[in-house]
Amino acid sequence: MTHPNIRLSQPQIVVFLLYGVAGWFAAAMLLRFLGPTGIYEGGLRLLTYLLIIPGTVPVVWLAGKLAKAQPGQLFIGFSLSSAMATLCDGIALAWSPALYGATIELHAGAGAMILWGIGVGIFLGYVMDRA
Repeated sequence: MTHPNIRLSQPQIVVFLLYGVAGWFAAAMLLRFLGPTGIYEGGLRLLTYLLIIPGTVPVVWLAGKLAKAQPGQLFIGFSLSSAMATLCDGIALAWSPALYGATIELHAGAGAMILWGIGVGIFLGYVMDRA
C-alpha cells in the first residue's frame, strides 16, 4: 500500500532536524562510554551491529511521534534526521574526534557504528512508514 505524498510542515522539519542532532549526540555519548569495553572488536562488533537494528525501532517511532508524522511522512522526516546526524558525525570526526574516545580505533569504531545506525534508521523509516 502506498501513501499520498504528504509534505512536512515547518514545525515538523524543525523537530526532525533537532531530533537528528539529539539522536547523534546520544549515540556518540553512548559509544564513547561503551567503546573501551571492546564493542568494536571480534564477536562483540557483530553483536553490537545486530543489536542496533531492534534498538533503532523505538528511535524511529519516537521521531515520528514527536513530529506528529502522518502516514507517508516518517520516511522523509527520519531521512532529514539522519542527514543531520550524518553531518554532525562528519564534523565531529573531522574536528573533534576525541568526542568518541581517546584512540583512532575508538573514533573509527564509533563513527562506523553511527553510520550503520543511520542507515538502519533510514531503512526502518521506510518500512515503518509503509506498515
